[in-house]
Amino acid sequence: MSLELGGNAPFIVFDDADLDAAMAGAMASKYRNTGQTCVCANRLLVQAGVYEQFASKLVTAVSRLKVGNGMDAGVEQGPLIDAAALAKVEELVGEALGQGARAMIGGRRHALGGTYYEPTVLRDATAGMRLAQEEMFGPVAPLFRFADEAEAIAIANDTDFGLAGYFYSRDLGRVWRVEGSRYGINEYLDLKYLCMGGTSR
Repeated sequence: MSLELGGNAPFIVFDDADLDAAMAGAMASKYRNTGQTCVCANRLLVQAGVYEQFASKLVTAVSRLKVGNGMDAGVEQGPLIDAAALAKVEELVGEALGQGARAMIGGRRHALGGTYYEPTVLRDATAGMRLAQEEMFGPVAPLFRFADEAEAIAIANDTDFGLAGYFYSRDLGRVWRVEGSRYGINEYLDLKYLCMGGTSR
């Protein structure tokens, strides 16, 4: 049996990352299908030394996204799936803004109406905000600042929904430390033995 019960994917940008590559990856991971996939980046963790630079690059890229009917040429962002999805995004963003996050771009319903929501980047997100624990499922990228590798890993792992994770670094030692290996999946598995008898072939 296989169950997919939601995600809260961290997207980690270390200070030695290729920021242009990380920004392109964030755009693909966060804004695909208007943020409505279970493996979309939900929390963008950015090391303090490159936080401002990465945020600026991301905002520039987000500002270029074309929102509208997906049947129209050049459109990259469509509506949210229904009114309930729009309400949840509004609620999570509203709570975050009330707790100290700031919208660098977006942060509200789109002028197109319906269930369209503006592609959004929130800075100064913190672990205490509900959007740090709940799947956004919308075009909103909250940026979390971290100091060092250990803190990044602790924040990334602080979720019950470990479906996916992404990170950018050019330090091979760090890559191995953070990525781990296929054996990490063993924590999520139970080995079972099946013995079948009475079969004719």
